[in-house]
Amino acid sequence: MTRETEAMTESLSVSVWRGGAVGAFREYSVPRRASQTVLDVVTHIQRRIDPTLAYRFACRVGMCGSCAMTVNGVARWTCRTHVARVAPHGRLEIAPLANLPVIRDLVCDLDVFFEKWQRARGRFEPSAPASTDFARIAPDSGERRAAEAGIECIGCAVCYASCDVVAWNPAYLGPAALNRAWTLMNDARDAAHGARLRAVAGDAGCHACHTQLSCTERCPKGISPTAGIAGLKRMSVRALIRGAL
Repeated sequence: MTRETEAMTESLSVSVWRGGAVGAFREYSVPRRASQTVLDVVTHIQRRIDPTLAYRFACRVGMCGSCAMTVNGVARWTCRTHVARVAPHGRLEIAPLANLPVIRDLVCDLDVFFEKWQRARGRFEPSAPASTDFARIAPDSGERRAAEAGIECIGCAVCYASCDVVAWNPAYLGPAALNRAWTLMNDARDAAHGARLRAVAGDAGCHACHTQLSCTERCPKGISPTAGIAGLKRMSVRALIRGAL
């Protein structure tokens, strides 16, 4: 028997959360495959074993962020998480993301997550009319480099689910919303810097962060929300000293 054939016949023991806020884990046996991702495992269960399983995915290539779940206790994007890396002993526990209401099974309600982006004024507010020519931003400017470091966020909520401060204080805006605010505070074309800084400098904003770095450690895109939050803290203190906050 070849190594590949051995891999094809080996089974994974998979515990999957079923239900809503109240529920229980249900056990499944899933064939193990070469280069198998956690999303492949969930899809196999839903298509071959139990079609009532609810989960969410879209692109399967790490662009949309919709397939994030808790895998063996850690929030991850499942389409890019290989089973061989997280389940060396052939056992998986898959649950919905923490810190978010569960709609059913592995599907969370992300309304509260994106409402916090709105509270942090996480939308671009142009300072010039649409008819104006493209703004010219020097690629090596400090502001551009700071924005670029955090701009690839895909809104997967892995950082939010990994944040202990969100768990302790549900009003806390969370790392994704604050990272978005940080990128916009460094956008020279944006006209809402003052209002946005006031939005993120309150009790539930950047100063509530305890710098535990879970968001930075878990971000699948390699972004450091912790660095952006620290930048917002510095900005807000300087604005306070100037009397602008």
